[in-house]
Amino acid sequence: MKLLALVAALLFACAAAAQNAVPTAADPMTNKRAVQLGEKLRCLVCQNQSIEESNAELAVDLRRQIREMIAEGRSDANIIDFMVQRYGDFVLYQPPFKAATLLLWLGPGVLFASGLGVLIYNLRRRRAQRDEQPLTATQQKQAERLLAAGSEQPRR
Repeated sequence: MKLLALVAALLFACAAAAQNAVPTAADPMTNKRAVQLGEKLRCLVCQNQSIEESNAELAVDLRRQIREMIAEGRSDANIIDFMVQRYGDFVLYQPPFKAATLLLWLGPGVLFASGLGVLIYNLRRRRAQRDEQPLTATQQKQAERLLAAGSEQPRR
């Protein structure tokens, strides 16, 4: 039993120390350029990570494609255009401002403005309720009579 626990502990220690292999380029400038391009593109599987940060198979494949296109001599704009043609504007962290992405760009502002409008409306309504005039003496007596009459009736 102790031997089994020792083997399990060693396996867990090895797994914890393991790291993902990061492909390196022979040329540091090429590698830096590939990393910068990878940071501009969104992982289509993870959606909240760049393809440079993601460990998804698709992200690894896209990183490989970027390095191949750099080796072919393509420009950064050429590589980004290829990715956009293949995967759409969603692959970009900063998609262009056009009709298809209008909601993406204007949505947060519209939501903020509508939330601010609702807040202002509620604050004014609350202030109007607070500023209501107190009851007159006759209204006060009438309210007391109604309350007294309601309390005299038997409850069911």
